[in-house]
Amino acid sequence: MDELLTTKEVRELLSVDRTTVYRMLKDGRLSGVKIGQQWRFPRHEIDLLLSGRTIPVAPATEHPLPILDVQPIQDVFAELAEVGAVTTDMDGQALTAISNSCAYCNMIRSTESGRQACSASWRELGQLTEQQTDFYNCHAGLSYARTHIDVTDAHPAMLVTGQFYADEPDWDEKKALARKTAVLHGLNEDEMVQAVTEIAVFTPYKRSEIGTWLSKTAAALERTIRERLELVRRLQTIAQMSSID
Repeated sequence: MDELLTTKEVRELLSVDRTTVYRMLKDGRLSGVKIGQQWRFPRHEIDLLLSGRTIPVAPATEHPLPILDVQPIQDVFAELAEVGAVTTDMDGQALTAISNSCAYCNMIRSTESGRQACSASWRELGQLTEQQTDFYNCHAGLSYARTHIDVTDAHPAMLVTGQFYADEPDWDEKKALARKTAVLHGLNEDEMVQAVTEIAVFTPYKRSEIGTWLSKTAAALERTIRERLELVRRLQTIAQMSSID
């Protein structure tokens, strides 16, 4: 599970002040999601910084959906289904930290080019018109699927699940692709080959049920988001009424 850290936790881990954290956000050394007035930061990127790998990341972005409420549900789904999961906008930009991310994908996403490739794969999903859950192959050859989170027309989102093989793969082919992917992103070939052999392969039962699990989880996310948006709307109304002389 890739947890989200508060600004205070990031300050303590990196031994920097609040101003430095915001400066790192601005210049791209940190990425984060803004929930209301609070920033949250993916734990794996802080771990990379602590290991000495100061890798440029995408600028921090804001999204109107209450993503902080989405993350715990997404985390539980990913753990129980034994898959990776992320919520994105329709342009392929991650709105949450990736839940239950595998070693293979972690290595790829430790590079700027790898993160861009992942976003491009998610963007392709967002451009699909069909609503049913089908399996697709990402840039690294892994299977993944998605379903829409329909909350507001102005800000649609997707729940994407992946980091598995929907069918028994040709392992020689997957190892060869792992080496090519390693070269493309400047990673260790042997480590990538080892990691790709650890990718989960779906059983026939899981393959037939993943669409149902994905849809039910998306429905739970939609209910949670609608409830929070309604609560925010009511609080805003109260605040406006309280400010009337």
